[in-house]
Amino acid sequence: MTAAVRPFPDLPALPTLPTKRLPAGRPRDWYESHNRRLKAMRLAIALLHSGAYRPEQATNRRIRRTAERIGVRTPSNATCRMVRSLMLAEAPGRGGRG
Repeated sequence: MTAAVRPFPDLPALPTLPTKRLPAGRPRDWYESHNRRLKAMRLAIALLHSGAYRPEQATNRRIRRTAERIGVRTPSNATCRMVRSLMLAEAPGRGGRG
């Protein structure tokens, strides 16, 4: 039996929250944007862990390479823009919490 390989072996394993079913009856656009936001957040966190702290450092190519490393499907251009906007919102000295 083989052990699962973690994409970032130097990072500690963080506990994740249990997943919940999405509410039924919403328009399809709502589900698409919700899932895009979740994916962008995962990618933004992975980029921060890999040393990209500013939106200028997160090119589409770097975001897509990070997606491959963490096992996420290749993001669209819209998702890449969302990743950069999340990083901008959290950047120290730019109105973020840091």
